[in-house]
Amino acid sequence: MITGVAHTAVCVPDVEAEAAWYESVLGLTVLSPPYLVEGDAIECDMGELVPSPVAVKAAILGFPDGGDRVLEVIEYPRAPGRPRPPDASVVDNGFTHVGLVCDDIVATRAELEGKVWFLTRGMAEIVGLRTKWFADPHGLVFILLEKRDPENPYFAQY
Repeated sequence: MITGVAHTAVCVPDVEAEAAWYESVLGLTVLSPPYLVEGDAIECDMGELVPSPVAVKAAILGFPDGGDRVLEVIEYPRAPGRPRPPDASVVDNGFTHVGLVCDDIVATRAELEGKVWFLTRGMAEIVGLRTKWFADPHGLVFILLEKRDPENPYFAQY
């Protein structure tokens, strides 16, 4: 039985650089620094998904009290991926965005100014949330969420 969501993985061309970006720009904590996994175990785990010999470099970022809800920044050094297409959109099938909760969306937006690419001009208020969309250097989409009631989960704000 599934009991929770463990992580969201973001494939990047350089784990060290991306981990540093997510830490310095978004304020995430590096919970597990970049590490390389190779050998029989990862070959057995991902050998049908990634060209052999499989090598995975990853870092885990999140917040110290976040439990399993983390962002895994992942690189396949022996099988470089393709960049996100310039015309990719949040309506395309597959990964669309990562939601990040903040306590003050105006202050958070000001902190991110000049460091991210904002996708919307203003902020919206919808279902008890204030929202603002942006993208990281590789075009991956994020949404900032400020909750009206900090005690309730983001999905129970209305």
